[in-house]
This record gives sequence, C-alpha cells and structure tokens, in this order.
Amino acid sequence: MDITPLVASAGLLQTSLIWVAYAVAVALVFFVAVITVFTWQTPYDRSKLVTTVAIISLTSLLATVFLLPVDIALVSSTASASRGTKKDWATPGRIDGILKTLKIVYYSLYSFDALLCLVVIPFAYFWYEEHDEVLEEEGRETWSTRFAQALKYTIAFIVLVIILFLVGFFVPAAAQDHGRHLDLDYFRRLLTNNNGEKALSFGLGLLMTLGILLYVLYTGTGLALLPVSLIKSAPAISAPQLSAITASELERNRELQRQIEMRNAGRIVAMSQKDRRELDLLLREERTLVRRQRLAAEASGEGQSTIMRIWTRTQAVFRPLKLVGGILLLLLSVILWISMLITAIDKAANSVCKSRCGYILGHINVFQPVNWVFVKAAKVFPIDYILMAFLILFLFSSSITGIASVGIRFLWVKIFQIKKGRTAPQALLIATVMQALIILAINYAVVNLLAPQYAMYGTQTFCQALSLDPGAQPDCRNHRDMIRPCSESLTDPLAKDVCTPTVMSTFLNRIVLNWPVFGAIDFWAQFAFLTVFLLVFVTSLIRTPRLNLTEIDEEAQADEEEGLLASTSRRFGATWQDITGRAKRTVGGNASGQGYGTSGTNGTTSSRQ
Repeated sequence: MDITPLVASAGLLQTSLIWVAYAVAVALVFFVAVITVFTWQTPYDRSKLVTTVAIISLTSLLATVFLLPVDIALVSSTASASRGTKKDWATPGRIDGILKTLKIVYYSLYSFDALLCLVVIPFAYFWYEEHDEVLEEEGRETWSTRFAQALKYTIAFIVLVIILFLVGFFVPAAAQDHGRHLDLDYFRRLLTNNNGEKALSFGLGLLMTLGILLYVLYTGTGLALLPVSLIKSAPAISAPQLSAITASELERNRELQRQIEMRNAGRIVAMSQKDRRELDLLLREERTLVRRQRLAAEASGEGQSTIMRIWTRTQAVFRPLKLVGGILLLLLSVILWISMLITAIDKAANSVCKSRCGYILGHINVFQPVNWVFVKAAKVFPIDYILMAFLILFLFSSSITGIASVGIRFLWVKIFQIKKGRTAPQALLIATVMQALIILAINYAVVNLLAPQYAMYGTQTFCQALSLDPGAQPDCRNHRDMIRPCSESLTDPLAKDVCTPTVMSTFLNRIVLNWPVFGAIDFWAQFAFLTVFLLVFVTSLIRTPRLNLTEIDEEAQADEEEGLLASTSRRFGATWQDITGRAKRTVGGNASGQGYGTSGTNGTTSSRQ
C-alpha cells in the first residue's frame, strides 16, 4: 500500500492548521485594535476617516508581527525534533513552496504597512486638518476641494520621503565603490541586484533603525511602567471618600461666601477690594470643587446606567487581580531584561564577524531563559504561538504606555499628549506611525535578542550519525546523544540538509549584511534600551504614588470644554494655518481661541485658565 498520499495529506493538514491559527489571531487582533483606538481617542472630536485608518493600520501592523510565530511553526513542522531528520512529506519542493508562500505574505504585509504609513495616514492627517466648519456651512468647502488639498500635501510628503530615501541609498553605496567610475549602469545594477532585494533591505533597514530609536525611548519606558502602574493602580483615595471630602470643602467654601456677603449686606459703598478678591477666589474654588464632585460621583457610578454601575463595582472587586497581574508582569519584564542582556553580551563577545555583519551569533553560549522556554514550548503547538502572541502584545502595550507617559515630543518639547479618552485625531495618527516603526524594532528584538535560536530554527534538530545508505537520511532513534540543535555557524553538510532558517531571520540577516551600519546601530541601541528600562524601573519603584487633585480638576475642566482640542493641538493647528495661509474658523465666530467657561452656582462665568 502506497502511503505517500497519506504522508502528504498529513503535512498539508499540519500547515493548514498553522495558517488557521494565524487567521484566528488576526481576527482577535482586529478587536484589540478597535478597543485600543476607541479607548484612547477623544469622544468629542472624532473623525470617521481617522478612526478607520487607525484601526486598519494597527490591525495590519500586529498581523505583520504575528506572522513571525507562523514562520517559525512552519519551518519547524518540516523536521522531526526527536529523530533529527526531515519528515517524509517535507520534500525540497514542498519546503520551497512553504518558504515562497511566507515570502509573498511577508512582502504583501510590509508593502501594505508602507502604503499606510507613507500615503494613507498622511492623507488622513491632511484631510482632517483641511476641514473648516464655516466654509462647509457656507457651501464653499466641498468634498472635492478638501480631497484635492489633502492630496496635494500628501504628494509633497511622498516626494520628500523619496528624496531622503534616494540620498540615503545611493550616497553610501557610491562611497563604497572606492572611486571607480559611476554611471547609470552602475545604479541600475545596484537596484536590480538580487531582484531589488538590496533596495528593499535598505528601506526596511532604515525604517527599522528609526523604529529602534523610538523603541529605546518608548518601549523601554513602558516596559518598566506598565507592570508598576498595575501594581499601583489602587487609588490613593476611594471615590466615596473623595466625594465626602469634596462635599465638606464645598460646604466650607459656600459658608465663607455667605459670611462675606452678609458682612457687606446693606452697605451703601461698594465691597472692599480685599473682600472682592477673596470672594472671586472662593468662586473659582467653588467651580473647581463642583467639577471634582461631579467626577467623584461618576467614578462611583451615580447617575449612570445599571450596566456602568455593575462595571464600576466589578472593577473594584477585581482590583486585587490587577495587583497580582502587575507582579507577574513585573517578573516577566525582569526576565526579558535579563535575557536581552545575556544575549547582547554574548553577541558582543562571541560574534563571528562583529560589526561587519551586525553581530550575528553562531550559537548561544550562555543559558538564556526566554529562548529556552520557547524552544521547549514549540514542541507542543500552539503553546509557543500563544506565548509569542502574548509577548508581542505585552511589548505592544508597553509601547502604548511609554507613548502615553512620555508624550509625542520633538527633543524636550511636548507636541501632543496621549491620554485615555483625550487623544486628538492628529496625535492618534502620529502615534499609529510611531507604533508601526516600533513594531519593526520589536521584530528585530525578538529575533536577535529575546529568542534568537527559536526565532531562527524553531525546534529543528539534525542527526550527526552517518547514514548506511548513500543519499538516505541518518537515523538517530537509537543514538539520541548524536542529535544536535540547528545553528547557523555549523558547517556540517547534514545540518544544511535538515535545518531550514525562518524567512524573517534570513531577511534580517540580509539587512545587516548588506548594510552593516544598520546592524551596528540596532545592536548597540539595545544597551540603551536596557539602560532606559533600568532607570525608569528603579525610579518607579522608589517613587510613591500621590493623589493628584490638580490633574483631576484639569480633566473635569477638559470634559466641560467639549469640542475644544487640547492646547498642544491648538498650537499645532495654528502652525498648520500658517503653512496653508488660511484661518480655520469655527461656528459662532470665536476666532480668538478662547474657551468657554463654566457657570458657578451664583451665575458667575469663569474664563478658561
């Protein structure tokens, strides 16, 4: 009986299950992206286009990085780890087909990500900035005029990016030609070499290096702050206690107001300047206390639906679980830090070619806990896939926490603030592009530092025993001591026949080999990442959380100023108006940029502070 069809069917079933698991992960990623966008954006100034673009972009980016465990699982499925040989169905043709499919999916996703970051997101940004409520009401702003303006600025942005790309690509390549004659044929060969993969590797290498810089600052900060924030998430004061304290202060404030009014009742002359200043101060304090009291009432569920009250109580009940989860994530962060430090030192000391190849490591010389866990977990699919998905989401969430903590800055100047429920549409789009670059850096960190052996070969092993039959695979079923894990530095021809590197590791190695400067920057930046994490981690553990009533008051005032952007957003909008030469008017003719105050109990109107 011919068992070849059954063996081929078994291989097809195994690879199909891996792709099905990936499809399920992408579907879950879509819901994660939706929740993330709607959690962070402001409810008062939403744009359907911005929201849609942000959700699609985050879904595509996470789908791209989630392709790595699929890559690892597929190449691992072609070999038998217990025998150190290729499986019967894993013929060279089938393996080439698997690798080709992976390359197509990789290139498609990366191309789509590039399209989103370089075309779609800039267009959505300019589309939002071009909106003018007055012109729209007067009928002078149409869909076509707004589209044309956004398209014009998008094209200008694309031209600028292309110019920077060409300068960065050709100038170093020309400098490496050692003074030989340069002509058009030289540049043509440079672009067409390896089917254009050199140009593609430069583009991704440049973006990955930019992402590494963001990764060092934001992910390093967030990786330390996220677990600590969960541990310290219990409020310093409960909502009922805050409400009681605020009510007491409000009663005292109004009593002082009555005393001043009674002291000046019946007087023919006007109130003294001292009493007037004191009364104005009490009125401003009263409005602040009223806003704080309203926030405390909302936090305790007063005036809300039954579902929201149940959700508020549920959060309070499960608050201890956040403490336990924070402690577990804190331990995970420390383990990740130790693993990255071990691999970084190992690479710096034992790399076969140092900076010439981006510190590629032949094999791990020191026990590395994260890599060991993944290698062991990969023997039972999909445990390793679940662990990798959790690791990626943890690093992704850490990046969001870092961006929210540090803000969008140019050097030391904060341009936008990222905060739950208060993120402006422009800030949301910029943060999405930043996350795209950071995800490229996360790919590099996972493959080269966190789990280098697992990310390159998965669970593949090879047998060092000699085959009795020429051309047949060696059999190590009775010689388990001769089974060795695959490693890129091994020169054994049997290892080359059995071990198949993942597509992602091959492509990253090609980047650092073609452009060693990227490999050197990306590698040494990991030490900066470890330093940032350590500094923030120690600082966050030492510093005790405090009740920031000023922040509570500012949030309450921001809630009352519905439809108004944050001050950073208004400054950025003013810059955009200077560029376009047109003032952005709002309904009601409030061109001065002043906000609307809130009314106190005595009918006094306060100006925006």
